[in-house]
Amino acid sequence: MDKQTKRKPTGAAALGAGPGRPQGSKNKNTAAIKDMILAALDGVGGVDYLMDRAKDEKTATAFLGLVGKVLPMTIAGDKDNPARIVFEWKREQS
Repeated sequence: MDKQTKRKPTGAAALGAGPGRPQGSKNKNTAAIKDMILAALDGVGGVDYLMDRAKDEKTATAFLGLVGKVLPMTIAGDKDNPARIVFEWKREQS
């Protein structure tokens, strides 16, 4: 029969968890990754590149997924003059 003994933690583990990141502060890694993505987008053409992706039927779905991620979840307007969103689908004339 093996006898297992529990060791007491030493060093930083003995002190317990630290205070962590202050509430409301931004994650530095997330900000750095966002900056890298924006720099890469700028390097490949920025808005023109995104427009090409939106028009290409192979990448349009991915583009719309990106749009869904960056749009705000809630749109608020003035109660006397509420915000309106109108979607229109138009066929191209051939």
